Amino acid sequence: MSQHNCSKDGPTSQPRLRTLPPAGDSQERSDSPEICHYERGFHKLSAAPNYTHCGLFGDPHLRTFTDRFQTCKVQGAWPLIDNDYLNVQVTNTPVLPGSAATATSKLTIIFKNFQECVDQKVYQAEMDELPAAFADGSKNGGEKHGANSLKITEKVSGQHVEIQAKYIGTTIVVRQVGRYLTFAVRMPEEVVNAVEDKDGQGLYLCLRGCPLNQQIDFQAFHANAEGPGQRRPAANSAVPLAPGTFPYETAVAKCKEKLPVEDLYYQACVFDLLTTGDVNFTLAAYYALEDVKMLHSNKDKLHLYERTREPPGGVAAAAPLLDPRPLFSTLGVLALLPVFC
Repeated sequence: MSQHNCSKDGPTSQPRLRTLPPAGDSQERSDSPEICHYERGFHKLSAAPNYTHCGLFGDPHLRTFTDRFQTCKVQGAWPLIDNDYLNVQVTNTPVLPGSAATATSKLTIIFKNFQECVDQKVYQAEMDELPAAFADGSKNGGEKHGANSLKITEKVSGQHVEIQAKYIGTTIVVRQVGRYLTFAVRMPEEVVNAVEDKDGQGLYLCLRGCPLNQQIDFQAFHANAEGPGQRRPAANSAVPLAPGTFPYETAVAKCKEKLPVEDLYYQACVFDLLTTGDVNFTLAAYYALEDVKMLHSNKDKLHLYERTREPPGGVAAAAPLLDPRPLFSTLGVLALLPVFC
């Protein structure tokens, strides 16, 4: 509200009466202006747009537009995307009472009013509520001539929704897996970086990654759990264990069933089973990887094997599998990884 100088006191505008759509419904019209189809703006002699991918899933694990992979605490509301065309915000809540492990319980996407293509549209999902329409009940971009350049499609009722925003060349996938939500997006670099005030942009997790004090070195946790006598988080952990928390060998077996390649998605799966005891996190990692296969433009980068940490200098660096100096919050370690004390 402060960014857009919104008044906290009235007056408020009256809701505009909806007019009947033209015959055939504007959702079905195929005569959208060229400006409402991003790829049509690239002529044969122009280079094709470079697409990027960001995803958030599980406890929660973040893959940024630059293919950095981080595991974060980020409890509460955090912005995933904030550019000239849309905002995406997630709310993460503790998986267990008092736990540092969180997962996404709410997702809000705001598509901003854009020329003759779309009216402002808001999509909001919460636990056990994955709607197949925008907040106003519509399934497209409104009443403008190019309204069909924004569409929402329900793939699996209550489990899988896809939003196509052709006017910005963007595809968004939202899923509910178990109790929690996952998010994945394919977006052109030009749209990713379309920010007027880059210095005042603030946190934008899909672009900048999680703040250092919010990062968790789950690979070090994974390596420690694999060691002798440390098959699971300690019973006297400050983080309450779920009744069904898995032994390490069981967690590995369950994750192997869905994720045979031992990449970061597999390791994220093992981490989530050890810290939450919720077998649905196996599917969350599986579907996150499936979304990467569908949305990522570089098929050589589907699997990642080294997590990325953000050193104090702010330049991303790939961390070795067994990092002797894991860079994450000391409090996070004490709360989540008592075996390091």
